Amino acid sequence: MEAQTVKEFFRVLPGKLDADAAEWIDAVYQFDLSGPHGGQYHLTVKDGTCVVHEGVHPDPHVTFSMSGEDCLGLLKGQLDGPSVFLSGRLRVSGDLGLAIQLKMLFPTVR
Repeated sequence: MEAQTVKEFFRVLPGKLDADAAEWIDAVYQFDLSGPHGGQYHLTVKDGTCVVHEGVHPDPHVTFSMSGEDCLGLLKGQLDGPSVFLSGRLRVSGDLGLAIQLKMLFPTVR
């Protein structure tokens, strides 16, 4: 079943982690989502595991800021990440190398 809300998506995300790809990663990814489908979530990827928490992490390595609607569109494959970024609807701050690696860590997420 495909997640219909951002909250549902983040709930199932740890099960989609490619543990081999994440074996040497130690990073915190913050998602700041605005609008009706918004919320704040952070995921900690460390030693081949992923843990998701609601709320703001005090010191994330990477922060993604966008609307909840755009986040759902990206997760469902309805929107293209680079296009959303270039249009200014997605802002990324922090370690861009880790930001780029995120897709590799979750290969089954569109």
